[in-house]
Amino acid sequence: MKIGLMLNDSGDKNNSLDNMVAFAKEAEAKGFPSLWMAHIFGYDALTALAIVGRETSTIELGTAVISVYRQHPFALGQQALTTQAATSGRLNLGIGLAHQPVVEGMFGMSFDKPARYMREFLEILNPVLKGEASSFSGDLLTGRGSMIVEEAAKPVKLFVAALGPVMLDLCGREADGTVTWMTGKKTIESHILPKMSKAASEAGKPAPRVIAGFPICLTNDVDGTKDLISKSLTVYGQLASYRAMLDLEGAAGPADIAVVGDEAAVDAELERIAAAGVTDFNAAIIASNDEDRQRTMDYLASKV
Repeated sequence: MKIGLMLNDSGDKNNSLDNMVAFAKEAEAKGFPSLWMAHIFGYDALTALAIVGRETSTIELGTAVISVYRQHPFALGQQALTTQAATSGRLNLGIGLAHQPVVEGMFGMSFDKPARYMREFLEILNPVLKGEASSFSGDLLTGRGSMIVEEAAKPVKLFVAALGPVMLDLCGREADGTVTWMTGKKTIESHILPKMSKAASEAGKPAPRVIAGFPICLTNDVDGTKDLISKSLTVYGQLASYRAMLDLEGAAGPADIAVVGDEAAVDAELERIAAAGVTDFNAAIIASNDEDRQRTMDYLASKV
């Protein structure tokens, strides 16, 4: 199991573009294989990763994840190809549906038939990521044409955030793997991986990658850190799709799937996560102080 890092964007001054670049350079120098960035309500992740990619040379860069409801698949494909060119072929494009309160409440769009929306989105996007023309007219989306970015290595690796059975089947058939969040190791082993792997096998595709995001912190203050994680990530335990995954895991909230403790405890938990079939551990470091944050970073660097 490879260990990568989440490039956090909390929107505050500590997450300036300059600091993101510095963090990426440090991660690359320490040997981390990948760096992932959420696309929420701050910096545009693909733009930020294009900048980071110009200042690094080897580390994989990925989005975790971009909502498909934010733009037409041609627009996302064009931006992804541009970022792929800027990063010399190191982009992993992670996409997902997002959540009904965001899509309907913020974007003013319908969240009806989300799996069909994703299926049609992929019908248009996948050819674009391969440098091919799209020609598709569906019930929800239409795309006819191509995006030409000669410098972009093709195809761009594609990952779909998938939790339900229909989405997992679609992910296995149409993508290179999945990106998970708020999903525990037992749920990945018994629910995510079997359904996605079966679909990939039926489609004649290689075994899919599972990029699993987990909150993590090495600390002696386990209770205090779990309380911090619980409070800072409360909203994720309230969103329907994540709530379903937490319920499958038997977890009351985000803190219950977090990787928290001393070196021995974290060693044991990472071993269990790897045994569940996770190929890429995406570490979201959440700490209450700089000492624990650096301790966690140093520990993870020793594992790459």
